[in-house]
Amino acid sequence: MPLLHIDHLKTYYKTLRGDVKAVDGVTLDVEKGEALGLAGESGCGKTTLALSVIRLLPDNGRIVGGSVFFDSTDITKLDSETYRKEYRWKRMSMVFQGAMNALTPVYRVGDQIAEAILCHEEVEEDEARGRARELLGLVGVDPERASSYPHELSGGMRQRVMIAMALANNPEFIIADEPITALDVIVQAQVLHVINDLRRKLGLTMMLITHDLSVIAETCDGAAIMYAGKLVERGTVIDIFKRPLHPYTQGLVGSFPSIRGARKEMESIPGSPPNLLQPPPGCRFHPRCPHAMDICSREEPPLVEVEPGHLAACWLCEGG
Repeated sequence: MPLLHIDHLKTYYKTLRGDVKAVDGVTLDVEKGEALGLAGESGCGKTTLALSVIRLLPDNGRIVGGSVFFDSTDITKLDSETYRKEYRWKRMSMVFQGAMNALTPVYRVGDQIAEAILCHEEVEEDEARGRARELLGLVGVDPERASSYPHELSGGMRQRVMIAMALANNPEFIIADEPITALDVIVQAQVLHVINDLRRKLGLTMMLITHDLSVIAETCDGAAIMYAGKLVERGTVIDIFKRPLHPYTQGLVGSFPSIRGARKEMESIPGSPPNLLQPPPGCRFHPRCPHAMDICSREEPPLVEVEPGHLAACWLCEGG
C-alpha cells in the first residue's frame, strides 16, 4: 500500500443549521517519497482533509465515514492517546498556516521546539534544547535565535521555525498547510527552497496544501484538485498542468497567468462554490461548468483512471 491511503473519507462539521459536508467521500493515495500538492478554492476541504489525517479537528468536526491508512494501519480506529504517542509528531507532523498564530508568543522558539521532542522522546532537557538548535540550523536559522521570542523574528524566520518544529521527531510524512501565506515573494522562494532541500536530504513524504498552482509546479511530483469537498482530479504535475481533464481544473489552470505566453485577458470561473450544508445533486461543479450536460445534475461522476495514473471525476471523460 502507499504510505498514506485515504479511503472514501467523510468529515463533517456540526452547525446549528445542519452538517457542513467539508470532506465528502475523498479517496486519495500518497506514495512513499512523493510530494503531493493539494489545490482548490478556499472552502473546498483541503485543510479539513489534512486535519482529519493528523486528527486535530475542532470540537464540532468529526469523521463520519471512511478510513485513513498510514503504513497499512487505519489510524481513525486508534484511540487518541495511542495516536498521539505513536503517530502525531513522531511519524507524521504538520506545518500550520500562519506561523505567528501557531507559535506561542510567550515562549522562546527553541523551548517550543524542545517541548515537541520532550513530549515524545525520553531525553534530557539539555539534549532536547541542543537538538532544537541543530534543527534551526538545518532550516537556515542562526541557532543563537533559539533564545528569541516569535515576535523578534521575521515572518520567514517564524515559518522556518515551524518547519523545524515539524521535523523535531524525524517524521516520515509532513503536511504543509499554506506554508508561505502572507510572505513576500522573495521570502516565499527562500522557504520553498528550504522545503525542497529538506525533502531531498531527509527522504520525506509530503502533502502541500495551497491555492497557488505555481507552488505546486515548483515543489511537487503529483497534484490533486478538490472542489466542494470532493476530489475531482489526480495526476502528476505534468498531467495537471499540460492535460487538465476536469473543467474545474481547466478553469484553475486557465486563470493562472503566464509570463512567457502571449498577453491575454485573464479568464475566471463564473459563479461561486456551493453551500456545503446543501450541496447540489450530481456533479457539484455543474452549476458553474460550461460543459454541463443533463446527467451532470442527476448523477455524481465516479473518479476513474482516464490515462495511466491520471484520474478525473467528470462525465465528459472517457470511461466516466
